[in-house]
Amino acid sequence: MEFEIIDFHTHPFLSPLTNICNHPETFKMDTDYTIELMRSLGVSRICGSVAFVGEYGNCWWDKIKHNNEEALKLHEIYGDFYIPGFHVHPDYVRESMEEIERMHAMGIDLIGELVPYLDGWGSFTNKNFYEILSLAEEYEMTLSLHSGEVPEQGMLAEAFPRLKVVSAHPGEYHDFMRHVEWMQRCENFYLDISGYGVFRHGMLRTGIDKCGVERFVFGSDYPTCNPAMYIGAVTLDPSITDAERELILSENAKRILGI
Repeated sequence: MEFEIIDFHTHPFLSPLTNICNHPETFKMDTDYTIELMRSLGVSRICGSVAFVGEYGNCWWDKIKHNNEEALKLHEIYGDFYIPGFHVHPDYVRESMEEIERMHAMGIDLIGELVPYLDGWGSFTNKNFYEILSLAEEYEMTLSLHSGEVPEQGMLAEAFPRLKVVSAHPGEYHDFMRHVEWMQRCENFYLDISGYGVFRHGMLRTGIDKCGVERFVFGSDYPTCNPAMYIGAVTLDPSITDAERELILSENAKRILGI
């Protein structure tokens, strides 16, 4: 049985500056490579923000704007294949809220994946970040967050019940079980299966049994990680039913993103 696949967690790139693959010399990595690779694996759409490792411009907001503009350029190149995610920054409340307004007007309602340590900020419970998210919640946006302190992310989901909060990377056992606890507590808190963790035998089955399959989305964290590994984690796991595979691989993402 073939399944539609939407990769909820990627970081597409226009140039080597924003290609965060650790082994870029292995392939001819350009905009065409991304779409060719993903389609060869059965992926129909990708989502996510542009990631830039290091500093850019004169301040952190210069970097945020650069990443967001690159995401929009990639959207022009890829069309419906790419659902862009955009960045905000708690040190720039007015600018971030203006960016939310601008993106929403263009039909873009995915924030992130946000990776604070790349962009000079820390806690998800930052009061300025909460102010920014109050506007995002008005538009019922989706927020993708890099793994960090799970209680902070859960508290955020609890504080903004109309915001769809998707935490990236299950993590190891104790982090994963904290995810599960907060997912049971907050119906708007989800988990994408990218990054380390899901390779632990029985982890995905445990999460489904405790929280429901509707709370998990497929993600790879490409180009840092190999999408094939995460596809196999869903399609080849004998404990996962075909109906559950379909939900994880695409249907949950469609529902969360409204597509």
